[in-house]
Amino acid sequence: MTLSNNVFPNVSRETSDRLEVYEDLLKKWNPAINLVSKLSLNDLRNRHFIDSMQVFDLKSDSSKTWVDIGSGGGFPGLVCAIMAADAAPQIEFHLVESDIRKATFLRNVAREVGIKISVHSERIEKLNCFNADILSARALASLEKLLEFAVLHLSSGGVALFPKGVSFKEEIETARLEWKFDVIEYQSQTDENSVVLKVGNIARV
Repeated sequence: MTLSNNVFPNVSRETSDRLEVYEDLLKKWNPAINLVSKLSLNDLRNRHFIDSMQVFDLKSDSSKTWVDIGSGGGFPGLVCAIMAADAAPQIEFHLVESDIRKATFLRNVAREVGIKISVHSERIEKLNCFNADILSARALASLEKLLEFAVLHLSSGGVALFPKGVSFKEEIETARLEWKFDVIEYQSQTDENSVVLKVGNIARV
């Protein structure tokens, strides 16, 4: 694998090029449909792209189906799908985004960068079980609520990957009032106060 040495670190040049195209499209579409906050555009690669790339690094090599819910502008799901196109092409990606305009953006990016994904313009509660190996979500809901979605759509051995901010410990404590689960906390590479939670063996108390 040839590594790119100019824009996105530790990925192939093809992956880096795809991420650059995605970045340009996001900047073009953002004024119309508010994919990310205007303030975060000043640190777009770190705040959104590299922050999502670290989620991909936590996948299992045996993963076949990845579901990203509340995908919005594509973080982390679309970034992970772009990473997988070169590094893990066996993974099938499903991005769930009920906002039609944002779903259209996701499909457009996938087409422009030449990757295959499925975008579902529907609320997650209304979709049939994906039986996914991985379920991800970023800035969508509390951990307690996310676990409800996870048990609906994960396979029996599947795991959830949730980037979380400074209040993650409180979210874990609250979720444990209604849920049993295993959790590993991975220190965020982009924010010293944040983590990525890897959650498995989820069941109601």
